[in-house]
This record gives sequence, structure tokens and C-alpha cells, in this order.
Amino acid sequence: MTLPYRSAGLGGAAAASQTDVIAVQHDLRSLGYLAAGIDGVFGDGSRKAIRALQYDLLHNTGASTAHDGSAPVAVMRYNRGVVSVTGVVDPQSADSIEAMLADPSFPKIPRSNTPASDNRAVLAQVAATRSTVAPIPFLLAIFQQESSGRHYAVPQHGNTDDFVIIGLDHNDQGSADHITSRGYGLGQYTLFHHPPRLSDLQDFVLSPANNVVKAEGELADKFAHFLTGTTPGTQAEERRVDHPIQQALRPCRYKMSDPRYLSDCRACAQEARKLAIGPSTPLYAGSAQTYGQAKNYASPHYTGVPDRADFKCDWPYAARRYNGRGPDSYNYQARILRNLLSVTAPQNGA
Repeated sequence: MTLPYRSAGLGGAAAASQTDVIAVQHDLRSLGYLAAGIDGVFGDGSRKAIRALQYDLLHNTGASTAHDGSAPVAVMRYNRGVVSVTGVVDPQSADSIEAMLADPSFPKIPRSNTPASDNRAVLAQVAATRSTVAPIPFLLAIFQQESSGRHYAVPQHGNTDDFVIIGLDHNDQGSADHITSRGYGLGQYTLFHHPPRLSDLQDFVLSPANNVVKAEGELADKFAHFLTGTTPGTQAEERRVDHPIQQALRPCRYKMSDPRYLSDCRACAQEARKLAIGPSTPLYAGSAQTYGQAKNYASPHYTGVPDRADFKCDWPYAARRYNGRGPDSYNYQARILRNLLSVTAPQNGA
């Protein structure tokens, strides 16, 4: 069946029907090109989504932009006459979308019929969990920053979006239209190929619980391999400055036999000195870079940030590496440490 917006010219000079816009937004969310929003308003987000789709129709061979394997199909095979990136939903783009939607080999982003209750259920499950792999309070603080503590978008105020939350990264300096990776769900576990494989969907996209397991493993991996290494990118610079003589990794101030092990992080955050951080604050003592040099946090102002150096563990440094490197990740770290002050995981062995 021909899509209703095929001849509407959405994004062009013609007036846009709200019904047509909702339809194309729904399809772009399903295909993983629109980050959020099914509201009937063809704004900048919808236009960027169309441009990203058109870019992939011209360039996506199914290859990964990192090292996580190939996509199940190449987006280029669905091109039905798109010759340039315009941001306009022309008939050729609509026909390409229709071909992608019709092919079961192209996995679609899942939805939930009960997104609010599903989100609450998984967060309650996480908060009640005890882990010896990674601290649950830090994970909850990360989830708050990554996805506002949601696996699914929740419809509200005329926005009917109920798909899995996705985050879109544009890290190709040669093309702003190229989505280089996508984070999925509660913990925004990242894939560098698109579309996702069916096994990806069944593992951590469709299952919020498995998404948490992936995030837990990712944080534990950052702790084990990205703080005290000797090869480029495997050392946390601020840890080296904060604790110059501390070589051994510190998993927790408490022994594993103590019920507070990896669970009393909020108390540690409350005990720490509180810092004020602004755009000119160095990332760490002696750093030539500042918090204000971040790509996604242009004018940061944080108050009441627990001092990472006061923690008797190294999870503040692992939490930063969950988000990569550079000034962006230090802003991320400050937000995670503030989030720790309000997490609701069991405290003091309760």
C-alpha cells in the first residue's frame, strides 16, 4: 500500500497535514532515524531524520562504524530513486521508506502498549537488585542521565511516541547527516551498525531487563580496563591526578561480605565535599581543557557536585568512561555524581 504522505512533499514549501506528519514521524521512529516525538509538527528533528535516512539510502552498506559487526541488511538496497540529501519527503524517499517497512529483514524499533508501567517496573526491579558486578546506585544515576530513567518513551501532551528510547550520535565530521551510532533503551547501550540485528533487538532492545545487564557489564568493563591502563585511551586522567600513588583499583570501601558493598553509594556522595563547576573550571588539576569546551554542554554550571576524589572507590572514574572521553565525559561525570544524591536503591544494607 502506498504511504499516505507519498505526494505530500513534507519538509518542502507545501503546507504539511498533521495526519501526514504523524504518519511519517511514526515510520521514522520505527526505522530508527527519529530520536523522539510523534506530535504532528514537522520541525528540525523530523527534517534531520529525513536527511539521515536519505544519507543512508545513498551510503549505508551495512558496515559498522566501529567493530561490532555488520547490519543484517544494507540500507542502500532500499533506495527507490533518492539521489541527494534534501530533508524533503519526496515520492522517492517515501517509496524507500515503504520498502524498508515492508521487509521483515529490516528490524524495527519496538514499542510498548504500557510504557509508563513498564518503565516503573524495570526501575523498581533494578533498585531492589544487589550486584557484585557494578554498583546499582551508579547505574541508576547513569540511567537518569542517559534516558531520564525510561526504556520507552511515554505519550504526553499530544505526543503519541511509545517506542524504545534511542539516542543518535553524529560523529562524522565529514557529514552532519550521518548517524554514526545509536544508543538503545534505559542504559543507551550503543550499536555502531544500522539497522540492528534481530538478535540485538531480542537481547537488550526488546528486553529492559537485558538492557540493564548490558549496562552493568559495560560499566564493569570501564572499571576494569579504562582507568589504570598504559595504552592510549585506557587511563582515567583525573584519577591519576586525584590519586597519584593509588595504583590498585578500589571497588568499594566495604568488603564484599558487608551488605553495603556496591550499594551505599548515595551515602558516600552525601559525605563528599561539594563542588561548584563552571565553564572555566579545569577538567582536573593541571588540565588545559575546561568543562566549557564540551561539544554537548556549551555553558555548564553545576553546584553541589560531590567531589569524586572523596569517594573511597573508583566508580566515579568508571562512570565518566561510560560516556567516552574528553570534556563531554567530564560534564557527564558531574551530572552522574549529582544524580547519586537522589537515587532510591537500598542504602546501608536496608
